[in-house]
Amino acid sequence: MSDFVVVIPARYGSSRLPGKPLMEIDGLPMVQHVWLRAKESGASRIVIATDDVRIERAAQAFGAEVVMTRSDHPSGTDRLAEVADALQLTAETIVVNVQGDEPLLPASAIDRVAERLAADTQASISTLAEPIHDVDTLFNPNVVKVVTDLTGRALYFSRAPIPWDRNAWKTQPPTLLETDAWLRHIGLYAYRVGFLADYVSWLPAPLEQLEQLEQLRALQHGHLIQVATVSSSLPGGVDTLEDLERVRRHFRQRSEA
Repeated sequence: MSDFVVVIPARYGSSRLPGKPLMEIDGLPMVQHVWLRAKESGASRIVIATDDVRIERAAQAFGAEVVMTRSDHPSGTDRLAEVADALQLTAETIVVNVQGDEPLLPASAIDRVAERLAADTQASISTLAEPIHDVDTLFNPNVVKVVTDLTGRALYFSRAPIPWDRNAWKTQPPTLLETDAWLRHIGLYAYRVGFLADYVSWLPAPLEQLEQLEQLRALQHGHLIQVATVSSSLPGGVDTLEDLERVRRHFRQRSEA
């Protein structure tokens, strides 16, 4: 088991669900569920990063370590870099970014990205992917696809259906996918702290701006990203009231079983 730190960014000012990290699920605030999932992982340290005193107080009440951050970060990666600096983590420390709206995220996924990055000492980032089996998902621009080399390192991420089957799709898109050649990217990341310090000093890269995918900034600057494939889909996070009710229903059904 690799040694790593989990950071849970938890912002109060969600545009769609203000106060989301403190919304109640099965008697506990959402961010506490995320923290409990992280505690089930092999992390040596778990920190909640927030810019709101209400979340700070709630997290301290259930025993979490909290770091207050600026509220004007352009991305979650910038917030993560601030936390790493505040904690004075070494350049080789592995940090897993676990979003504060993922109360169903399995601890095994957290361990998986950390272990994958630890195993490739030349990589700066690791992340997850799962096979795509249906055409609608492959051609959906809201679903990010990734192509890897033979060692599992990412070659490219895109909203387009990559790779393109030139012979089979000459005249029209397919109606059926017969192999596991296509991978959907899952946005759970582990980083080396030294990379984070470099990342926040770079301007957005051209490919990043075209695709609106932050990870392309790392690839354009020559950094390696390891991609671990998982066989089953991870539970979705909470972005809408419908998502919140889905998660609440999950916990109700579990307690009734």
